[in-house]
Amino acid sequence: MFLETFYATRDLGRVHEIALILIRYGFGDMVRRLGVANIIDRAGKVLHWSEAEELAHLEPPARVRRALEEMGPTFVKLGQILATRPDLFSPRWIEEFKKLQDQVQPVLFEEIIDQLEEDIGGEIDEVFAEFDRQPLAAASIGQVYTARLQEGERVIVKVRRPGIRPKVEADLRLLKHLAEIAERESEDFRRYRPKEIVHQFTLSMRRELDLAGECRNAERIATNFTGDSSFVVPTVYWQWTSERMNVQQFIDGISARDMDAIERAGLDRSELARCGADIVLKMVLEDGFFHADPHPGNIFYLSDNRIAFIDFGMVGRLSDERRTQVVNLLQGVVGRNTEQVVKILLNWTSDVYIHSDTLSIDVDDFIDQYHGLPLKEIDITALLTDLTTLMRDHHLYLPPDLTLLSKALITLEGMGRQLDPDFNLVEVATPFLQRAVFKRYSLDAMLKQGWLGFSGVFELLAGLPKDLHRLLETARRGALGVRLEIAKPEWLGKELDRAINRLSVSLVTSALIVGSSIVTTVEGGSSSLFGLFGFVGAFLGGVWLLISIWRSG
Repeated sequence: MFLETFYATRDLGRVHEIALILIRYGFGDMVRRLGVANIIDRAGKVLHWSEAEELAHLEPPARVRRALEEMGPTFVKLGQILATRPDLFSPRWIEEFKKLQDQVQPVLFEEIIDQLEEDIGGEIDEVFAEFDRQPLAAASIGQVYTARLQEGERVIVKVRRPGIRPKVEADLRLLKHLAEIAERESEDFRRYRPKEIVHQFTLSMRRELDLAGECRNAERIATNFTGDSSFVVPTVYWQWTSERMNVQQFIDGISARDMDAIERAGLDRSELARCGADIVLKMVLEDGFFHADPHPGNIFYLSDNRIAFIDFGMVGRLSDERRTQVVNLLQGVVGRNTEQVVKILLNWTSDVYIHSDTLSIDVDDFIDQYHGLPLKEIDITALLTDLTTLMRDHHLYLPPDLTLLSKALITLEGMGRQLDPDFNLVEVATPFLQRAVFKRYSLDAMLKQGWLGFSGVFELLAGLPKDLHRLLETARRGALGVRLEIAKPEWLGKELDRAINRLSVSLVTSALIVGSSIVTTVEGGSSSLFGLFGFVGAFLGGVWLLISIWRSG
């Protein structure tokens, strides 16, 4: 399977390129386990080993971050995703991952124009009255241009980089294999759940490659805010939107990064902070579908204190059950219900054994820090940081959908405090939490839950006679049994086989040495010749054993 996936012609060059970078940063053992150890032998001819040794002595977080930067856009984006997982990584790792910036050189317009005209179904001048050929922004997946339609509307045109998908897919296949190796052979790596992270990252990257998907996300959120004039989502021009490009309304507003311009425009900073929080909290707690990257570069302020969001490539989804768990968790913290908080945390990490008594003590200490504080004094960033630290210490993990929520809330509070020093996210969120609780215990909701529960029990009882009949028939035929499957990893069998072979040669070599020593003490005959043969055999066995151990690393 590995040969089919990685040694195909389309991937081989990329595997070698990444392997050389890993070796350079001191991850040669990982390269060997990838099955391309021959690269290590040739690497000395290509790399400056003195520099590689220097890089290998960097602190592990810095070493990993530098390696991700050199491996390219896919791995940079992976590092950015890892920066949202404080439940898995300590603060020093998170700080390093946050340094990863999606900085790439723009592709020349001459390299994009053929793909662009193919996607719009004609020449640029037929669709656009104006088209600025210098990109407004360049990222690893695509580039953004400004243009004007023949009808006069200003638009932005986002175009996917030519040939980016095959390279990303090759990187994702390699990441999957690296994650399997890390989880299989390293206890230290296993606690970071590499296979789960890579799976979620793969889904995220494939969504981001579909530029039409970004527009579908935008329209879904716009529909949820129908009738709310304070929130603006760019209009999508679907006639020129496809998987490789999209055309959206140009938002002419003040960037959330420009505090001076906000002051000059006379906008109410406190109102902007409150309105922005209301928008995100509605997405999260009421709609269950939210913009997962609300940083200042994706937010613009308009006249009349209106707010516009752009770039809906990264969105979060929360099911009804997950939203209920979030509300219950916050209720448990506020109401000092340790048992309720512990139950939810354990529910999120059901496949790991946790000492619940120790966890309860630590959760009680965590709650005690915030119990009795006025809402305006609760720092949501500190609360989430303390919670993720507690989870990390007990090897608990946030579900992937909640990591995006945590990132969005921390970003939101930081922006709110920048606009208004007195802004408090918990205070703004309280009405939303109260509405969520009332909605959950409303008559309609309870009747719906009761009906679903009754329907499930009824279906179970209705199918019980049929299931019992099948069970009895199977038992009557003597076909009823219990099958126990024990996984037998191939790598473990091979390692045991090598170890047993070495042990056998060691025993034979020892026996030859002892036997030859005894034989050589006997006078006369051919005993001396037999002793010599025995010593030669022991010498050869010892040499083979040393070479075998040395080659295994």
